[in-house]
Amino acid sequence: MFVKLLHIVDGQLRVPLGVCLHWARAFREWYQRPNTRKARGLKLLREWLTPEQLAQYDTHGYFDVTGCHSGKRYRIRHGTATNVYELDYAGHATNGWCFVPGDNLVAGDVMLAQKIALETDERAALAVAKSFLRSDNWGER
Repeated sequence: MFVKLLHIVDGQLRVPLGVCLHWARAFREWYQRPNTRKARGLKLLREWLTPEQLAQYDTHGYFDVTGCHSGKRYRIRHGTATNVYELDYAGHATNGWCFVPGDNLVAGDVMLAQKIALETDERAALAVAKSFLRSDNWGER
């Protein structure tokens, strides 16, 4: 009798357990997949970087750009704010600039917008940027 009852219960539990297992696996796959917005933003940024900038970004987590009007060099570090640094002739950060697009964008999209702004309309970018003071070792790695 007990064995028969176990077979009945086992048969009734298989379906709900199978469904739970299916949903648990689906949740795990969803949770572990890379953030597609972040991945697309970084992919687009990488497509726009020069080979030198890409190598610099892969090695250090930043890349340098040259302003179109002044010829000054700027370092753009990975991030979405307070990540642009003006460089002196020796490549040391002298001043920080904070300017970001108005939308809620991922880091790759923000860095690409900053790169394009400095390389195509440096004056307009700096006109809306907020400067911030240098602290030890920022902009350098």
